Amino acid sequence: MSVVTVQLGQCGNQVGPELFSTVYEDSTGANSKTYKQCSDERFFRESSDGVLAARAVLIDMEPKVITQAIAKASASGKWRYGEKSHFCQKQGSGNNWANGYCVHGPQHKDAVEDLVRREAERCDRLAGIFAMMSVAGGTGSGVGTYITQCLRDTYPHAFILNHLTWPYGTGEVIVQNYNSVLTLSRLYTLSDALVVHENDTVHKICSQLMNIKHIAMSDLNKVIAHQLGSVLQPAYTADSPAHYTTNPIGELLTSLVCHPEYKLLNVLNIPHMSRTSLAYSAYTWSGLLKHLRQMLIANARMEEGINWKVCAPSNRAESTRNTHMGFNRSLSNLLILRGKDVSSADVGAFKEPGLYVPWLPADGTFHTWHSPVPFSGYEKLATLLSNSQSLLNPLDNIVKKAWNMFASRAYIHQYTKFGVSEEDFLESFTLLEQIISSYTHL
Repeated sequence: MSVVTVQLGQCGNQVGPELFSTVYEDSTGANSKTYKQCSDERFFRESSDGVLAARAVLIDMEPKVITQAIAKASASGKWRYGEKSHFCQKQGSGNNWANGYCVHGPQHKDAVEDLVRREAERCDRLAGIFAMMSVAGGTGSGVGTYITQCLRDTYPHAFILNHLTWPYGTGEVIVQNYNSVLTLSRLYTLSDALVVHENDTVHKICSQLMNIKHIAMSDLNKVIAHQLGSVLQPAYTADSPAHYTTNPIGELLTSLVCHPEYKLLNVLNIPHMSRTSLAYSAYTWSGLLKHLRQMLIANARMEEGINWKVCAPSNRAESTRNTHMGFNRSLSNLLILRGKDVSSADVGAFKEPGLYVPWLPADGTFHTWHSPVPFSGYEKLATLLSNSQSLLNPLDNIVKKAWNMFASRAYIHQYTKFGVSEEDFLESFTLLEQIISSYTHL
């Protein structure tokens, strides 16, 4: 089954090419014809001249980033974007969610829907739609939200998974918290799940683990693409140990999203290192999984600086009491193991009932995927996709900052003039505060 990727705004159209390059290089380097065929069917289609074309639609209100993405893909000589798979205009959304959602989105609805429809019709079987965007700007957040709404109406039974890049906490855009609140509140009702990457976290990975001295945006995009690729590439499941997953988005959502009120997914990946260090590093599955489990329960984003004093409750009853300060409680976790001797990995520590909420059946909280094919040069790689309290603090911070601005009516006129009312803001705050409350009281 195939995934149609929709790249929205500057961020989506920068991360997207990195993701396609990552999965292409991974599958080409794999010593498995079945693995490569499954990956290619999932992400690419063969054009009339035999070159692989990405199953993607590129949307932006300015042409620069799309032009760069198309040129970079073509220059690789390995894969490219479809000739008529993009849409752009000459004027952006000015970092204003309302401009993107209320103006540009409706204006170009038919053209964008037609591009997605044509790409979907090229799939023998559609696994779902993967929308990539930022929450901070105007086009990615505003147009991206509007397009997601249109896709939900057009494909009511299709899986829609949104990938969201959260801005630096110190600020990229003065109204980024407004844009984030408006985006998150609406996407939460439209999307089946939201996979989140925080720029602050990815920056630390580049600096502390990848040893990059002068970090560029392209470095952040490569780390994000690496983590997403480790999730979306072919893998076996416990229910299908002899065949790769046919519907990665559907399987992912079935494993992780047990209730429509809990849709925030966080990615943990171990190990992370520079290419020059790979040849000199050796890891055991027991060591990797020990660190990854502690990253989960201590809510650490990297394998360095983990607080080893945080302990998981011994059982579910104890996990409902405030006896384990700092413990990150989970609804569900999906562990994906790739590489050498993967069958020997002991994942029992992730099944302990105390890690999870008491109101879910034990057999529905933890799932594993695995593949003996090493991923992207890593002999052993573990990825954990978690539906837990891990994103609670970042979400709470965004809402508080946006509310403080709203209370003084700062910049509100920039939104009302495009049709977003103060009541719309209040509805967004109310919905997100409910989500915060739900995750807080797990």
